[in-house]
Amino acid sequence: MGKEKTHINLVVIGHVDSGKSTTTGHIIYKLGGIDRRTIEKFEKESAE
Repeated sequence: MGKEKTHINLVVIGHVDSGKSTTTGHIIYKLGGIDRRTIEKFEKESAE
């Protein structure tokens, strides 16, 4: 049981506009799946 999993499969279901993509994006961000440079790039683009 000491074996670590590096990948998991996750299924998110819900109605249209229920926040599936937003929730999934937050999970990926909080777990460190998006590097800081990418976040800064998107923050700059969204401010324009």
